[in-house]
Amino acid sequence: MLAPFIKSLFGRPRRDAAELQRRARAAFEQGRFADARDLTRQALAHSPRDAQLVAQLGWCGLRLGQSEEARRLAHASLAIDEDELSAHMLLGAIELPGEYYLSLLERIHGLLEPRTYVEVGVAEGKSLRLVRPRTAAIGVDPAPKIDVPLPSNARLFRETSDEFFARHDLRAELGGRPVELAFVDGMHLFEFALRDFINLERHCAPGAAILIHDCYPLDAATSARERRTQFWAGDVWRIVVALRKYRPDLAVHTLDSAPSGLGLITGLDPASTVLADRYDQIVAELMALDYAAIAQSKARVLNLTPSDWSGISAMLRMRA
Repeated sequence: MLAPFIKSLFGRPRRDAAELQRRARAAFEQGRFADARDLTRQALAHSPRDAQLVAQLGWCGLRLGQSEEARRLAHASLAIDEDELSAHMLLGAIELPGEYYLSLLERIHGLLEPRTYVEVGVAEGKSLRLVRPRTAAIGVDPAPKIDVPLPSNARLFRETSDEFFARHDLRAELGGRPVELAFVDGMHLFEFALRDFINLERHCAPGAAILIHDCYPLDAATSARERRTQFWAGDVWRIVVALRKYRPDLAVHTLDSAPSGLGLITGLDPASTVLADRYDQIVAELMALDYAAIAQSKARVLNLTPSDWSGISAMLRMRA
């Protein structure tokens, strides 16, 4: 007689938690953040080790203006499950509140209207498709998975960036013109990003700009060299440290563009050989720099800069 009753007692919290979570999500989507917070807390009473629920409570806190509480809950969620995507997205929203990187890239194309554009790491094509009709564009990716229409003025090279720069004369591929804008979003590893920067800078026009994605790490797991989480930026952040140390002539900013930061480098010098000449030394030195060494001072070390459009457009206009 007792078995069905005991079974119902142990089964009910799971169903209750799921229903409470559903109602909390609905309240959140409707902008009723205080209600969503209360419902999520009730769900957590049934499932206190649910990493997604903990992150959900953090999202409610963020929308209610409690950013430090949201940060604490994001880390609490990740302590339960280091691969909780909603917790990493929450951390990104807290630390990088700026405009989404694709929207920002589209604005930059509109402002500069570059005659030439090079993109390393095309993936689905969502960034390459942003080029303007009068821009001669080149995309480089060994295994693109294009799922959007690309403009007719964009040419795709299906090879690694190292192979591309070794096999092709970039200026010739651009009709004899230098690079005016470039975007690096390839391998999420420092040494690859550094080589791509070196190879691009030597072909740049006066006043050109190079953008590098994934320059702001959120935590140790997502900045690891080997991917073990859904959200992953790799150790591209090291290139910002390297450029700021070895190329003080450059203007290097990490824009607080969601979800993983966007490096903006101007003041380029195609004649500089500092990075190429000291490449092995720089790579060895930066590989020895652990994420933990910058974790408490990331914003300063990486020169985190608000991605408000007025400031960015001013920097780009002064880039020559």
